[in-house]
Amino acid sequence: MPRFSPAHPSGAHLSTEVIEYGPGIPTEAELRLVGDVAGKRVLNLGCGAGSAAIALARQGAKVIAVDASASQLAAARTAAEAAEVKLELHHAPLAELAFVRADTIDVALSVYGFAGIDDVDRVFRQVDRCLKPEHPMVFSVSHPVADIVDLDDRARVHRAYDAADPIGWMQGEDTMIEYPRTISSLFTSLGRANFRVDTILEPVPRGQLVPPTLIIRARKQGT
Repeated sequence: MPRFSPAHPSGAHLSTEVIEYGPGIPTEAELRLVGDVAGKRVLNLGCGAGSAAIALARQGAKVIAVDASASQLAAARTAAEAAEVKLELHHAPLAELAFVRADTIDVALSVYGFAGIDDVDRVFRQVDRCLKPEHPMVFSVSHPVADIVDLDDRARVHRAYDAADPIGWMQGEDTMIEYPRTISSLFTSLGRANFRVDTILEPVPRGQLVPPTLIIRARKQGT
């Protein structure tokens, strides 16, 4: 199945008007998981070519966009300039957020940005540190069921559901790596990092049999 990614060049074709969570599924305009971001500090993790970050900035958010790839940030900077919006861009691993003060972020967002992260627990702990209490982290990842079904032969399951070995795929001329996770493992990691899940969505696009995308909203616990 073609992989969804906010990274350039595929990310260059994503909307900069609204957050797209995955291929062929409802956008933030319909799902309303992030909500009104006007005047809020939003942390966009794995911003790629900047589509979601720009959409947030257009809606009045103060966006801190982070990506581990210098080339992705360059693409995001170019796109932000073309859109005439301001982004605070940081080149850093997603688990290294020391430049963000504790308890200052209103919303954290990642659109498929966790796919290439081996130790997502570290990322969740860092996001927990940055978020204000009871504020949300919203993220989408490849659905674990979509990773195990051969969509060219829909009767064939070619991978164990709980297989932990990384999946390699091509994006243009680049080899990308995804670390698949079961829904239960994500719940466990979120709970350990002090998050409470309040929403989980598995939209199935018309004409498909399995959901390509898993969307989770979790809130930092505390007062």
